[in-house]
Amino acid sequence: MRSVRSRGLTAVIGAVLSLGALMTAFPFLWMVFASVKPRPESVAYPPRLLPRQPTPEYFAQLFAELDFGRYLVNTVAIVLISMAGVVLMAMAGYGFAKFRFRGRRLMFFLVLVTIMIPSQVTMIPGYLVLNGMGLTNTLIGIVLPTLVSGFGIFLFRQFMTTIPTEMIEAARIDGAGEARILWWIVLPLSRPVLAVQVVLTFIGSWNSFLWPLVIANDERLYTLTVGVSLLNRQIATNPSLQMAGSTLMVIPILIVFVVFQRHIVRGLTLSGLK
Repeated sequence: MRSVRSRGLTAVIGAVLSLGALMTAFPFLWMVFASVKPRPESVAYPPRLLPRQPTPEYFAQLFAELDFGRYLVNTVAIVLISMAGVVLMAMAGYGFAKFRFRGRRLMFFLVLVTIMIPSQVTMIPGYLVLNGMGLTNTLIGIVLPTLVSGFGIFLFRQFMTTIPTEMIEAARIDGAGEARILWWIVLPLSRPVLAVQVVLTFIGSWNSFLWPLVIANDERLYTLTVGVSLLNRQIATNPSLQMAGSTLMVIPILIVFVVFQRHIVRGLTLSGLK
């Protein structure tokens, strides 16, 4: 009797969760299907979810007529440069987790304070500094202010405190230098939190909109997010074309999240975040 009730309850919970997942995924499905609809179908009333005559012409138009190929290259370049920041944050987190030095707590407190400062507050000072360095209208200028984040350092520090100090001390006794310990012992053991930070860095760099728009006056340095926002101004309103641009933005993030999903959950759990 209990097993029957348990199976019934499991079926009800599964149905409710499936309905919730479908409702959550519906806007995404609408966007994907709308991106391959001919324009008459995209503006037809009543609207239909599935296209009758799907076409990839709007994806081709993005690259052939609207320079989205350059925007994509710029975005990928920004993402790759930003990955160097993951290494820098790992080094800082390792220092705060496993080294004892004067002012360590104060410095870590200052790192945490930076998490509480909105990026809009530092945007104008950051622009003035980069302008003085001659880095406006450059990819480096777009990446530099967000290369290292206080949250990333905090995440690495929280995870690396769980790595046994005895293992590191044994490596030091064997003659390993700090760089070798970091690269061959600490980072391999920190793969879950590395995966988390790689995904967070990818999403932040891929979705960056306001700062690239501010720092880059040259359209050749625009990113995909800026390109999508310009669709309304470049040509007449075309819902299918806008959905194609949005799909191009979302699909890579979805793929990265699916690939690293298991590591993300494990990394956040072991870092003490709920």
